[in-house]
Amino acid sequence: MKGRIFGALIPITLAMAVLSFAKPNSATKVKCMVQLTNYSGEGAYLAVSVLDANKKYLKTLYVLGDDQEWYPDFDAWWPFFVSQGKPDIDAITGATISGGERSIFVLEIEEDLIDKGNLLRFETAVEDQKYHQEDLELPLNSENLKGSHNGSGYIRYVRMIAN
Repeated sequence: MKGRIFGALIPITLAMAVLSFAKPNSATKVKCMVQLTNYSGEGAYLAVSVLDANKKYLKTLYVLGDDQEWYPDFDAWWPFFVSQGKPDIDAITGATISGGERSIFVLEIEEDLIDKGNLLRFETAVEDQKYHQEDLELPLNSENLKGSHNGSGYIRYVRMIAN
């Protein structure tokens, strides 16, 4: 009897030891400033996402614009969002910004997504104006998580500083 109990405890003890040394999935925090061009019209909605090498959405990192009524204007991102069961994204949203304005926020990106061939996409939409699916899209690597990157639509540039 004693041998069976001791024998059963060994695998449990080993599993607990391995789990205690396992590193939790840590995230890199990236301070991000988005500067918009001087356009006229309503405030811009912005979605920041991680895509794989085949441009398939993996994760939503941040959304500027908290009125979900306008999310369908993101022709590419919206189907991904809906497929996720419309998760509560209140923790990663901020107010829209208008032409010429800027917004500063922090992106939390899991380290296992960085330097793995993924992409970081900023897409923008403005009511009754053009949607920019790839306003800024760049490889998600350590080098690109710092410095300034120019947009091609409503985004003039994005500056990032990894912590």
